[in-house]
Amino acid sequence: MRPYILLTPGPLTTSSTIKEKMLADWCTWDDDYNIEIVQNIRQRLVALAVKNTDNYTSVLMQGSGTYSVEAAIISSVSKTDKLLILANGVYGDRMVEIARYAEINHAVLAFEQTEVPSPSELDAFLQNHGDITHVAFVHCETTSGILNPLSELCSVAKKHGKILIVDAMSSFGGIPFDMEELDIDFMVSSANKCIEGVPGFGFIIVRRDRMERCKGISPSLSLDIYDQWATMEKQSGKWRYTSPTHVVRAFKQALDELDAEGGVIARHERYCANQRILSEGMKKLGYKALISEELQSPIITSFEYPSENFSFKSFYEQLKKEGFVIYPGKISKRETFRIGTIGQVFPDDVRKLIETIRLTEKQL
Repeated sequence: MRPYILLTPGPLTTSSTIKEKMLADWCTWDDDYNIEIVQNIRQRLVALAVKNTDNYTSVLMQGSGTYSVEAAIISSVSKTDKLLILANGVYGDRMVEIARYAEINHAVLAFEQTEVPSPSELDAFLQNHGDITHVAFVHCETTSGILNPLSELCSVAKKHGKILIVDAMSSFGGIPFDMEELDIDFMVSSANKCIEGVPGFGFIIVRRDRMERCKGISPSLSLDIYDQWATMEKQSGKWRYTSPTHVVRAFKQALDELDAEGGVIARHERYCANQRILSEGMKKLGYKALISEELQSPIITSFEYPSENFSFKSFYEQLKKEGFVIYPGKISKRETFRIGTIGQVFPDDVRKLIETIRLTEKQL
């Protein structure tokens, strides 16, 4: 059953074969699960992140993507460290919340939700604040759909010798990059994003030497990435606590389907085609994209309300009746809605959406 297409930043529309993999039950102690599935996933994630896999490892963490972002931060930033967070949206702001709750010494370099973090401002800040040890930011900020300048920000942080934590939640597996080339120390993502699995766990891909230095830092038991990693390393993929077995098995299938599609480059091309068709079609219908084309990601696009009397709720309900689910906006100063272009969504789906919107407008 596929009642509608999810045009969201996650959870996503998934393939029928991924859904089918969740119909069997798995024992968390069994080698067929831990070695054949969990260890396979861990190795393949590292291979997706870097060409040279020897110096990197991965750890899987139960929960949503935010659990893994929090786990990475509180397990790597010690009491003697200081974290700088670049924030230009809700998910950068969430990192700030994490630091506040954990009482982590931190500073914030904030930007408008419609602008990218400035590499030159980052450079100047680090030049004047030598006590910063770690830098964290979001790659694709789905608050707006903006794609932050990953390479440039990484380059500046590394010029100053900082440890890098990158939230690649909505970009990893859908936008090509190499962690080693960018010298990223910790990269966080989730099962239900561009790899097109279902919600239930996140993962952190880490430089091995950095992971080993995380021992004893986390103030949390369940969010300690070092202890989780050490258990998986020593016990052939065993999770410390109950693992989301169905979700994990579905994710292995999702990795198989990513390979079958042609890998990250091919998936990126599909997502870009989806977004291009969406952007051009919406423009013809009179909708204005919030973000300029050069800053727009292929993940999700924000559109401004076309008029003062526009009712998002009515628009949403009409589209849902026709088989499409979109997202409300998250921009604080502008009235917007968002349409995602990732998951099991293809150019013909987007063309059908555009035609549906054209017809829907006549009913509103």
